[in-house]
Amino acid sequence: MAVKLRLKRMGSKKKPFYRVVAADSRAPRDGKVIDEVGTYNPLNGEVTFKEEKTLEWLKEGAIPTDTVRSLLSNEGLLKKFHETKMKKER
Repeated sequence: MAVKLRLKRMGSKKKPFYRVVAADSRAPRDGKVIDEVGTYNPLNGEVTFKEEKTLEWLKEGAIPTDTVRSLLSNEGLLKKFHETKMKKER
């Protein structure tokens, strides 16, 4: 089972709101999820992540989509993940 970190659309018409979730790559966009790791509101640019859960999923091998990768990078979580990964390899 390939796990991806991706966006799940919530909200109403013309007012999108997204949850960042860990889901099976074969599941539909708004289908069954394994875990919720954050939120993203594109109307005001607000992004929140549950840092521990997000890093744990990345360590387990979850692959973020392009949009989620960008959000993680902007929040500094990808850098933190790579630093912890490099520390363990040494």
